[in-house]
Amino acid sequence: MSTATSPDADPGAAPEPDGKRRFTFPSALTILALVTFGVWLLAFLIPPGAYDRDKNGSPLQGTYHRVPSDQSFTDRLNDLFLSPVNGLYGIQEEQTGTVGPDLTGALYGSAGVFLFVLAIGAFITVVFATGALDRGIGRLAHRLRERGVLLIAGVMLIFALLGTVEGFAEETLGFYGLIVPLMLALGYDRMVATGTIILGAGVGVLCSTVNPFATGVASSAAGISIGDGIVLRALMWVVLTAVTVAYVIRYARRVRRDPDRSLSGFLPGDREQSAAESQEPPALTSLHRVLLVLVALTFAFMIFSVVPWSSALTGDADAAPYGFELGWSFPQLAALFLVAAVVVGMVARFGEQKLSATIAQGAADFISPALVIVLARGVTVIMNNSRITDTVLNAVEGVVTGTSSAVFAVIVFLVNLPLAFLIPSTSGHATLAMPILAPLADFAGVPRSVVVTAWQSASGLMNMWVPTTAVTIGGVALAKVGYDKYLRFVMPLLVILAVLICGFLVLGAAVG
Repeated sequence: MSTATSPDADPGAAPEPDGKRRFTFPSALTILALVTFGVWLLAFLIPPGAYDRDKNGSPLQGTYHRVPSDQSFTDRLNDLFLSPVNGLYGIQEEQTGTVGPDLTGALYGSAGVFLFVLAIGAFITVVFATGALDRGIGRLAHRLRERGVLLIAGVMLIFALLGTVEGFAEETLGFYGLIVPLMLALGYDRMVATGTIILGAGVGVLCSTVNPFATGVASSAAGISIGDGIVLRALMWVVLTAVTVAYVIRYARRVRRDPDRSLSGFLPGDREQSAAESQEPPALTSLHRVLLVLVALTFAFMIFSVVPWSSALTGDADAAPYGFELGWSFPQLAALFLVAAVVVGMVARFGEQKLSATIAQGAADFISPALVIVLARGVTVIMNNSRITDTVLNAVEGVVTGTSSAVFAVIVFLVNLPLAFLIPSTSGHATLAMPILAPLADFAGVPRSVVVTAWQSASGLMNMWVPTTAVTIGGVALAKVGYDKYLRFVMPLLVILAVLICGFLVLGAAVG
């Protein structure tokens, strides 16, 4: 799921001894509130314009022209005031293109994605409340405790798989208490444990296939199915995960042979730990096994329901769908995860009150990323109603005009790197960037799915190291590893991954 702030950032903390407060990076909600106001002010300066559009609503290259503004100051002030409301359930009028909560037309707001995020939040919370997933990972780690390489590879693969299908990231913070002692017992250092956890989940999120918080939100904002481009992303997941696992294993072997080459060093007592001290987690019960199968089936069915199988298997984007294709989108997926949450809770024998409370708590825990999506969509409503979206698109079009499709795909990746640093929320970043980037793909002759892949790769790569993410800062703090030492460890890998990402994007642009 998306990340926003450091877990140790306490807005109510007392001032430092010198009387100065420690700076904390603003939350994604605060950043988007500032962006909303900033874009509203810029709309007074940027001239309105429009493209001619085809029957699918896509802009036609070379048809941009200036249009007169028909908005009064009161209209603009009303758009600012209603931007969160329009971001949720604003309706776009077909003739004028204006978005408002009381108009007639097509839904422009992110109500579908908003409910989907709450639904998957409820499902994930119910699953964790059963204890099956935690215990399953714990049993795997303990079973491989005497085979260090297999332990590293096994844990990283599980985390990467969870990352690619459901954005497993912050949830990894609960595993440091288990993984760190196991790695130390095997003769590794704390950096090995840190890399296993952060990079395992991180590479999975980077190569998201159907991750609702990255691929799902971006695909929705780009106007395509979440299954579009899944073949390229799956291939990326296989290759980049293998490279990342090999990188961590290579470092682990080096440290085991020569502890003096450890980047993190050893704390008092680290070298004295033994495998015998690692307590064996409780065994999986038959109920836990059933629950894990249900979770796996739910995500497998989600993947099946969104993949455009005819296009994926034939390579023809315009191929007629097979009879078994479901073509589901966010409304159906939201219902799927709500039903799955209820089924998992019933199988776990939660009882009506506990199940209801857990589902409500899960939705509440995920309200922050859901609101980020709404606020970001509200920004696009302001741009739409002031008719400056096409003007911005035209300006960016001038920058990429004349580039090849391969170069364009790489440029999209590079441009999104600093944006991912400024907006560490994947959901907010996607909702803001896609309305501009997706039409550019049409101009460059590149599938919009390639732009989604380029965007999520940039976001995922940055979130593996930037200090504004809870996963990174919280992880190194729990592992008692210096952030500067973690950067020394991870930077060579990030360079390797960036090169591989660019190669896959060139391939995706060429094949598309």
